[in-house]
Amino acid sequence: MVRLPVSIQSFVIQCVALLLAFLLHYLLHRLFSYQAALWQFVFVQGGVAAILSRAWRQPVWWPPLHLVFPLAIFLARQADFPARVYLAAFVLLVLFYWSTFRTQVPLFLSGRKAWQPLASLLPQTHPFRFIDLGSGLGGVPFYLESRFPKSSFYGTEIAPAPWFISRMRAWLKGSRVNFMREDYASLDLSRFDVVFVFLSPAAMPGLWQQAQAQMRHGTLLVSLAFPVDGRSPDRVVARDAGVRHTLYAWQM
Repeated sequence: MVRLPVSIQSFVIQCVALLLAFLLHYLLHRLFSYQAALWQFVFVQGGVAAILSRAWRQPVWWPPLHLVFPLAIFLARQADFPARVYLAAFVLLVLFYWSTFRTQVPLFLSGRKAWQPLASLLPQTHPFRFIDLGSGLGGVPFYLESRFPKSSFYGTEIAPAPWFISRMRAWLKGSRVNFMREDYASLDLSRFDVVFVFLSPAAMPGLWQQAQAQMRHGTLLVSLAFPVDGRSPDRVVARDAGVRHTLYAWQM
């Protein structure tokens, strides 16, 4: 099966589910004179989409999203919100998720349970240059900056809202962390001693190629939650919290 980007897969799945729901509705009406209620039609569409998502082997969080998506639209229509509410929600989503359809990296926020073991992987005896690719709201570099005051910390984020929030947080904290609004694929990773990522399975093969081509010998690539297929990490730091807080590290 052709592996389209997840966003395109999901669009195709919902379209097919809508057609199948219409077909089922038509057959029930013609054969049994049964007129399904709108909420029943919507529930069938969501259920079919969830099954198709599972069959297409999308990530585990997608089938529930496919199930809920048509129901959410139905409930929103029933609530009869003003048009400006939908416009505001759309603008907010764009500002936070921006080019997720292209990068296949949604906004993932890590937490302290991941930051603490990450600190143990970093050089303890000399300063280093650290960058968080897809830095979100800036939690990782802010946390590490206070523990490694002689090192330099950077973050890069392409979505406008998280980037702006992280810049404002740095200003309010008086932090020296440099947050850039750039696509990490356009960066030169040879400038950094440690590269940290919390991306998605779809993004890891491309990132690995970039890291191999650009990162210097002896530097460190660390990925939270997502390993690189076929590339055994040099170190794995697992926490009791599970896969979400497992770190994979490669010495380049």
